[in-house]
Parts: sequence; structure tokens; C-alpha cells
Amino acid sequence: ARSLKNIALAYLMLVGDDKIVRACEQQYLTANNMTDVMAALTQLTNAEAPLAQELSGNALADFYERWQHESLVVNQWLTVQATCSLPNTLARVKALEVHNAYDSKNPNKIRALVSSFCNNNAINFHDADGDGYKFLADKIIVLNVQNPQIASRLLTPLTKWKKYGAARQALMKAQIERIMAEPNLSKDVFE
Repeated sequence: ARSLKNIALAYLMLVGDDKIVRACEQQYLTANNMTDVMAALTQLTNAEAPLAQELSGNALADFYERWQHESLVVNQWLTVQATCSLPNTLARVKALEVHNAYDSKNPNKIRALVSSFCNNNAINFHDADGDGYKFLADKIIVLNVQNPQIASRLLTPLTKWKKYGAARQALMKAQIERIMAEPNLSKDVFE
């Protein structure tokens, strides 16, 4: 029943009607389970409607305030923002990198923010400007020294370069070549 209700909410939120947006906000505020809270938070964060965008900032701040001491729940908060399909999500991800909730040495935080953006946000990661690819390559280069296993797992989206058009292929290959040019490339990343 929850799953059906939240799928219906997702479809309704595409309409952008203020009444529906307010109903989504009410679900966020009154839900008695994390499934419904996260569904509403996700829909507010991803909706293009001006009211939804206004309310999503408040809901994200409220969610973090409530759950900041629960690391696994904060990871969900990071993921909701990293997977936002709206424009400028990469800028949001970069801003979250300096937030108190994020720790660039914690593999779970890296997965929640960086991996979620690169693996689960095709719209923004594969933006035609190639900034998503550069962002990922930058992270891999840093993690190559810090945590080679995580770095190698993060590399996966770039290894699928053959599935894209010529322009994106060129951008992705350029970042792979930049990673390969690192003087102390770990075995994990090289493979």
C-alpha cells in the first residue's frame, strides 16, 4: 500500500499543482515511517514547481536537523540530493562536500553522495558539458591514494563510455586518460 501510494504521489507531483505539492509536504510532515518521509522528501526535492522548490529547502533542513546524529539516515539525505534530476545538481553535490554531514574519508558518505550522483543521476552526470565526468575523475584521482578500492568502484560509470554518442565518448575517454596518466596509479584503479 505504501509503495502504491508513493508511486501515485510521484506521478501527481509531475503536475506541479500547489494543492498536490502541499499534500506532499503534509506527507513529509506527518508520516509515521521513514518510507513515506523519504518518498515525500524525494518528490519535493525533484519537483520543478516553484512551491515545491521553496518547500524542499525547508524539508531538507528539517530532515537534517532531526536526523543529523544518525549516520545511515544522513546518508539517505545526501543521496536524495545527489540524485535530484533538476539542473545544477552537480553544484549542489559540490556544496554538500563541505557540509558537516559529509566526510570525504568515509566510504559510506562517498557512496551516498559521489557514487549516487555518478551512478544514479544520468541526467546530470551525463550533462553535455562533461563536468560530471571531470568531477568523477577528480574524485578518483584523490581516492586512488586515499582508498584505491573505493576509487576503482567509482570508476564504473566511465568504463561504459562505448554506450554513448561520440561527443560524450570523447569527454569520458579524456577523463579516463587523465586518470591513467596519474604517476602512482593503484592496481585497483588500473584494472
